[in-house]
Amino acid sequence: MVGELPHDFLRVDADFTQQQVFADQQTAAALQAVPGAFSFVAPHLARLTITVCQAKLTKNYGIMRMDLYCRFRVGHSVFETHTANGGGKNPRWNKNIHCHIPPGVDSIYLEIFDEKAFTTDDRVAWTHITIPESVFSGEAVEDWWNLNGKQGDGKEGMINMVLSYTPPGQLPVAQPVVYAAGHTPVMVIPSGAPIVYPPPQVGGATVTVQTPPQPVIAQQQQQHRGPLFTEEDVKQVKDMFPNVEEQVIKSVLEANLGNKDATINSLLSMNT
Repeated sequence: MVGELPHDFLRVDADFTQQQVFADQQTAAALQAVPGAFSFVAPHLARLTITVCQAKLTKNYGIMRMDLYCRFRVGHSVFETHTANGGGKNPRWNKNIHCHIPPGVDSIYLEIFDEKAFTTDDRVAWTHITIPESVFSGEAVEDWWNLNGKQGDGKEGMINMVLSYTPPGQLPVAQPVVYAAGHTPVMVIPSGAPIVYPPPQVGGATVTVQTPPQPVIAQQQQQHRGPLFTEEDVKQVKDMFPNVEEQVIKSVLEANLGNKDATINSLLSMNT
């Protein structure tokens, strides 16, 4: 029992599965290091854009001013805004949330939490919002929705949001993942800059990752589109509607594909 340990003590030979898992980890780490690497879109799905503007709550439940954030559930996906530190009863987020909306999903479940440093975050308000039919028809809808809470259903305050919808097939197509035979896999992100991760190391030895014998490249061409609108367009609309938040204007412009006349009409209908 006394003596040198064998060289293979507690060492497990890496099989192909372990090699692939390690390669996937390397790829994920490389993608996380590049801004915008996760901006892939699925052109066959529709997209719902939720612009969370502000909320007006009935009561402050904190010892001091509340630090509030919103959590949304759309289908099986969950999204959160940043925390409006010190927002109290009147938090402002002005946050755009883009989410794919599966067929048949027509509602949003929303919760507002008070962020805590040393205890569990408190749920302050919540509501279940049915997406208006006019949103699915291409209209950007801005409205105030009642919130439920300790004060009762619909009595905890209100939240202001803008909802817009992009039908399937109108989203830009991202570059596919490309594997080249006999080479290190290359992950191509929408910006066009490839990410090449180095050969993984397992147990101090270089691992050769097996790839398909033939290149696998999706036969989809990326649609090159210019910007929907410019900052000058936003400024012109802002001059006409000085009381409307700039993020709201951008959201409505995006929903109307940069059409300023349609945007002005939408904003006029919101303010009437």
